[in-house]
Amino acid sequence: MRLTAESARELLVADGHGVLCTVHPRRGVDAVPVVYAITGEYVGIPIDTVKPKSSTNLQRERNLRADPRATLLVEHWEREDWSRLWWVRAQLRWREGTDPALAEELAGLLASSFPQYHQRPFAKVLILQLTGLTGWAAEGG
Repeated sequence: MRLTAESARELLVADGHGVLCTVHPRRGVDAVPVVYAITGEYVGIPIDTVKPKSSTNLQRERNLRADPRATLLVEHWEREDWSRLWWVRAQLRWREGTDPALAEELAGLLASSFPQYHQRPFAKVLILQLTGLTGWAAEGG
């Protein structure tokens, strides 16, 4: 059944892991798994220094500079019990140069949610504004 915006938001806030989809100028959709935190109408997605990478100038941020629209897809799936299936799709818009206090709040939420982030190993936190929520859940979802 279709979720209300309120129910979709509750599932989104409670989860913390999804797939961020941005638009690559030549390839189209670029999808990458991410963790996130939410405060108010904002989603924070970290660019961290925990995992090895050649640069902190990631393709997702370059994509957002070219087109600030993004989608975050979060879902729950159980092979044995389809009555618990659900998904939430958050439409987002990147906000470059956002308020440092907001970035700090999101960094704090990430640090308290994920043990790997307790020391705040962030090169930056991308801030995206929630512009829409849709979702679906099976009856038991």
